[in-house]
Amino acid sequence: MTIATFLNHWRRIFASCLLTVFAALGCLLLMGTPPALAGIKDDNFDGNIFVLYAGNGSLVPSKVTLAQSLKRDKPTLLVFYVDDSRDCKQYATVVSSLQAVYGRAADFIPVDVDSIPAKSTYEPTEPGYYYKGFVPQVVLFDQSGKEVLNDKGQVPFEQVDDAFRKVFNRQPREGSGTLKQRVVNEFNTELAK
Repeated sequence: MTIATFLNHWRRIFASCLLTVFAALGCLLLMGTPPALAGIKDDNFDGNIFVLYAGNGSLVPSKVTLAQSLKRDKPTLLVFYVDDSRDCKQYATVVSSLQAVYGRAADFIPVDVDSIPAKSTYEPTEPGYYYKGFVPQVVLFDQSGKEVLNDKGQVPFEQVDDAFRKVFNRQPREGSGTLKQRVVNEFNTELAK
């Protein structure tokens, strides 16, 4: 055996040992990593709630402003939220379900309350005019721009649906057939149960 062959043999053994040590260290580091700290039942920030918990990234950013929507002769639903609120995270599925039913006939405008500029007064065409200081909060305007619902907290789907039905002059829920809602994604259907 020549010296070159002997050295090549030991280099391969050393490289193999070094690779094994690095792989073992990598596994130890991964096992020591804590799990993700955010979830639907906590107040931690983990991203856009409509994308993560409602499966509906089409809501944010909004396609129109409140001022534009009020000029369109179309109902408008303002939804005030923050991304690090468990109530807002859970309510995102309700907003997504409402959009599945009324999204083509009405404008949906989610407003992150952190983006509302701090001013002493607001115009009726600005979301800050309607914000009451709580999240979630929903405000529904009819086709003429008249406020027909302004409620805070996790307003039930049925309550907002009833307000939409009045705006669209539809039969009350008991008198009409059940609406089939489209399924947005697997996570949404699990939360709705």
